[in-house]
Amino acid sequence: MRKERNNIFEGIDWILVLLYIVLVGFGWMNIYAASSNDDTREFFDFSSKYGKQLIFICLSIPVIILILFFNSKFYEQFASVLYIVSLVLLAGVLVLGRKINGATSWYNFGGIGLQPSEFAKAFTALALAKLMSDRQYNLKLVKNQIKAFFVIFLPAFFIALQPDMGSVLIYFAFFFVLNREGLTLAYIIFGVLSIILFILTISFGAKWILFICLTIITLSVLYGLYKDKRFLRFNAIKIISIYLVTSISILGISYTYNNILEPHQKDRFDILLGKTTDLKGKGYNTYQSELTISSGGFLGKGFLQGDRTQGKFVPEQETDYIYSTVGEEWGFLGSSLVIILFMFLLYRIIYLSEKQTNKFGRIYGYGVASIIFFHLIVNIGMVIGLLPTIGIPLPFFSYGGSSLWGFTLLLFIFIRLDAHKKYDW
Repeated sequence: MRKERNNIFEGIDWILVLLYIVLVGFGWMNIYAASSNDDTREFFDFSSKYGKQLIFICLSIPVIILILFFNSKFYEQFASVLYIVSLVLLAGVLVLGRKINGATSWYNFGGIGLQPSEFAKAFTALALAKLMSDRQYNLKLVKNQIKAFFVIFLPAFFIALQPDMGSVLIYFAFFFVLNREGLTLAYIIFGVLSIILFILTISFGAKWILFICLTIITLSVLYGLYKDKRFLRFNAIKIISIYLVTSISILGISYTYNNILEPHQKDRFDILLGKTTDLKGKGYNTYQSELTISSGGFLGKGFLQGDRTQGKFVPEQETDYIYSTVGEEWGFLGSSLVIILFMFLLYRIIYLSEKQTNKFGRIYGYGVASIIFFHLIVNIGMVIGLLPTIGIPLPFFSYGGSSLWGFTLLLFIFIRLDAHKKYDW
C-alpha cells in the first residue's frame, strides 16, 4: 500500500535536483562572464543578458513547483493532450511567430520570446512513452514502428518548416529510446552508415562513391555465388533492394547538398570537411571558439580573467558557444568537470529509469536522457570544431529562457514520475 503524499517534495530524487542546481548555477556564472565587461559588472542589471538569465532562473522555481504539484498519473493520462497542444503551438508559430536569424521559431509576448520547439521535446517524450507503454503495443511489428516514427517526426516536420534544422536533429535521439524498448539495432546502424555515406559523398562526389559502393556490392554478390551457386536465387530481392537503396541514397544526398541546402549550410559542411577555409567568414565563430578554449590551458585563466571572452572574440558566446567560456576561464579541468557532471546526470536518469515500477516512467526517462545526451554531444562537438555549426544549446548552460524552461520541464517531469515509487500509486 502506497503512502499518501504530504507535500510536493516527498519522494523526489534530491541527487538529480542538486545536479540541476549545480549545472544551472555554473551555467549562469559563465553567462555572466561572457556577457559582462568592465563597465557592466552589476549582478542585478536586468537589462543585460546575465540579468535576464537570472530572471529566467528565478521563474524556473514556480515552473518546478507547478510540475511537482500534479500527480504522476496526470502526465500519463494527459500525455496525448500535451502533445497535441505542442503541435498546435509549432504550427501556430509559422503564422504568428517572429522571424529571428532566418527562422520563424518564436512567439513574442510583450518583449518576451518563447520558442515552442524547446517544450515540444518533453511533450513528444511523454506521447512516445504513452504510446509504447500500452500493453498491446509490440515494437517488433512494423505498423507499431510506423506509429512511433509518426509521433517522433510529426513535430520535427513543423520545426523543419520554420526552418530550424538543428532542433530537427534532436528528434533522432529518440531512436535510442526505441532501441531500449526492442527496436532492432539495424536502424541505428543504418543511421550511422547514412552519416558516413553523406560525408563521403559530399567530400569526394557522388560518381566516385556510387562507383565504389556498387563495385563492393557486386564483388560481394560474386563471392556469394562462388560459395553457393544458389546464392542469387535465394537472395535476389535483397540484392536488388541493396542496389536500389544505395544508389538512391547517394544520388539523393548529392541532390540535397547541391540543390536543397542553403548556401550557409553548405559552407558549414565544406569548412568542417576541409574543402574550404574561411576563418574570417562562415568559419569565424568556430575558429574563435577553438582558440578561446585552447587559450585556457589546463587550469584556465580564472573567473572573469579570460581575455578572449572579455574581448568578445566569439560572437553570441553566451548562447550556443557558452562552452568556450568554460574552456578559457576554467581550463581543461573545468571543461572536464562539466562533462563529468553531465555524465553523472545521465547515469542517474538511466539508473532511475530502470528502477521505475511502470513502463511509462522508464520510457520517458530514457527519452530525457537521450535528448540531453544528444544536445551535449552535438553542442560540444560544434564548439570544438568536430561538428558543423548547428544551433543547439548546451542544456542548463546556454542563455535563453525557452531553453532553460524546456530542459527544466523535461527533467522535473521525470523527477515527479520517479517519485511515484513511494507515493501516489
